[in-house]
Amino acid sequence: ATATEAIGQGADAGGGQAAGCLCLTLFEGTADHTGSRHAETRALLLAHGAVSLGAGPAEAWEHGRFGAPVLRDSLIDNGALVETLETATDWSNLSALREAVARALSDSLESSGTPALVMCHISHVYPTGASLYFTVVAGQRGEDPITQWTDAKRAASEAIMRAGGTITHHHAVGVDHKPYLAAEIGEVGVRMLRAVKDAVDPRGVCNPGTLVP
Repeated sequence: ATATEAIGQGADAGGGQAAGCLCLTLFEGTADHTGSRHAETRALLLAHGAVSLGAGPAEAWEHGRFGAPVLRDSLIDNGALVETLETATDWSNLSALREAVARALSDSLESSGTPALVMCHISHVYPTGASLYFTVVAGQRGEDPITQWTDAKRAASEAIMRAGGTITHHHAVGVDHKPYLAAEIGEVGVRMLRAVKDAVDPRGVCNPGTLVP
């Protein structure tokens, strides 16, 4: 059994949706289990000023969620730049981090000659904080769109570090994120990672040069 609902914040008196946030809730399990969790979550959200939008938006998301990769490929083939990145921080810093990263992405892409659509959703939640997942759509400019995105990603990464976010939440460390890891985890953290790497990969054959500063 499943239970779904969309809860919005900022609905106007006429039933429309003003600026605000949308929360999609989906529960899986037995009928009793999903029903009780759905009711408890719904009551909590409504008590804090949210407005129910019914099951429609959540069902639409569930139906189309796996179409995004196909759409992305089509957009890229037709001259769009489409990319994602993610970070995380504690709850008190979440809004400031989102604003800083969105501004960095927009400013960088606009400087390359294109307006940018920067979208963001919370992908994971914890008692202490949450992960922000950004989806960016812009126009490819110049002869090298990879460099165009690399510049935007660098600006976003620097904004993440300044705003107190983690350089990666679940995309992991690699070529893009390695330059920022030492600043986040410190000298002791780097030595710990190198010790683990030396212990489990003494010959250095696993992703050489891409994981540890």
